[in-house]
Amino acid sequence: MPERSRIEPSAAVVARVADTVLALPDAYEEDAWTGVRWRVRNKTFAHAAVSQEGYLSTYRDLTGVTRPTTVLTFRSAGEELHALTHMGPPFYKPPWSPTIVGMVLDDDTDWDEVAELVIESYRYCAPAKLGRQLDR
Repeated sequence: MPERSRIEPSAAVVARVADTVLALPDAYEEDAWTGVRWRVRNKTFAHAAVSQEGYLSTYRDLTGVTRPTTVLTFRSAGEELHALTHMGPPFYKPPWSPTIVGMVLDDDTDWDEVAELVIESYRYCAPAKLGRQLDR
């Protein structure tokens, strides 16, 4: 029986996120166990992947959606974390970390919002010195 391969996020989705991320100080992109993740100083602050049957998927487990769905996870804190995790679609709350939020990326995605959320996630993970560079 042939081995099934994972569906990866589209190059267009990766490029849209990377446009914001790679402009951040010391941020870099790397392949993850599935999908692509963006890191600063070995801390992942954003991760794009595709939820799909046959593979572990928090999104599928939480929503019951079985069709392949592109998702982005990122970090958040405080009031924003509370609001996002209680907002409902396109957001959801993965259980593996109290600071992680998930978001479906699809035709209705507000890419300006994605950029803001990813930048805030970077601020959360980056050393203060790098975060201050964003304020200049």
